[in-house]
Amino acid sequence: MGYASLMCGRFALFTPLDRLAKQVGASVPESSGKPRYNVAPGTWITAVRQESEESAPLFDDLWWGYRPKWAKGSGNQPINARVETVATNGYFKGAFARHRCLIPADGWYEWIKDSQPKQPHFICRADREPMFFAGIFAEREDGSLGCAILTEPARGSAADVHDRMPLILDDNSLAPWLAPDITDRETLRNMVKHIDAGLIEHWPVSTKVNKPAEGQGEELINPA
Repeated sequence: MGYASLMCGRFALFTPLDRLAKQVGASVPESSGKPRYNVAPGTWITAVRQESEESAPLFDDLWWGYRPKWAKGSGNQPINARVETVATNGYFKGAFARHRCLIPADGWYEWIKDSQPKQPHFICRADREPMFFAGIFAEREDGSLGCAILTEPARGSAADVHDRMPLILDDNSLAPWLAPDITDRETLRNMVKHIDAGLIEHWPVSTKVNKPAEGQGEELINPA
């Protein structure tokens, strides 16, 4: 499955992990994390997961590309899963019930449709606070963990750029999303909410974002 056909396909994370740890009740990691302004699929990304009901959430590095080991290397490796079908799709539903995670971000990139050259926009919270994308993960054939970010129909100003956006959870939804003991779809639906659409804004940025190997610096999120 091609990365370019899906969304969200690129994001930024530069808020120190010790600050994020307080929001999710996780232990402060030894490293505060290196700022990344152009996180691409097929790389290790920072995520938060919870191993058991008794344990606290923890930071972990997950491979951005979801392919459970039972697929035996022959299945697709999507970077996104649609919130409308993730609980019923056979490829994802086991992870949705038992292996949910949070992917922290300060914003994500999306491209104006049919623009030439492809014009990226940086989309973030208007108050510049970090956000947490809802994700799922599964063990891969090599024993590592791979993840996918859930997406929903675009809301607010994000719809100006693309018809999909990451599922961004509000603060009260972080704990239930991680909770391993909550496996019922309807229970999750009643407990988990996305952030208000009015919090989202965007602006055009440099086309250097289009090539992760060439663009990685803080200047990427500056208005073009």
